[in-house]
Amino acid sequence: MTRFDAAEPAERRKLYAAGIQAHRERGAGFVTFEVDEDSLSETADLDPELGTPWVQFADGTINLDCTDEELESLKGLLSEFPVFKIDEINRSEEAEGVNVRISAKADPNRIAQFVDAVFARVYGLPEDVRVWLVDL
Repeated sequence: MTRFDAAEPAERRKLYAAGIQAHRERGAGFVTFEVDEDSLSETADLDPELGTPWVQFADGTINLDCTDEELESLKGLLSEFPVFKIDEINRSEEAEGVNVRISAKADPNRIAQFVDAVFARVYGLPEDVRVWLVDL
């Protein structure tokens, strides 16, 4: 891979797909996509306890943290991606929010569409938000 960030929807989806493909070729660990805090406007309504939004992918599973309200948005989004299903929801007593694991048995491009929709619709981030591939 030669690029590790993108700020336009089509370019972000290419970044996610390339990161997922690189992850699959390496066959180890996970790939993490994280929002660039500096690209967020001051009006971004994010839970300070959860920090900067991120999404991970590994072995056919998408992993993310969200608030209960964001979880409801995520469930609505999943109705548009019928091959994606929530496998597990974990609520920690030590941390705010919930951790959600979603089975994502799809090609990298479809997963990339879903990841971009999570950042835009679940987290309510602006269309021009910059996302980094931070761990591969």
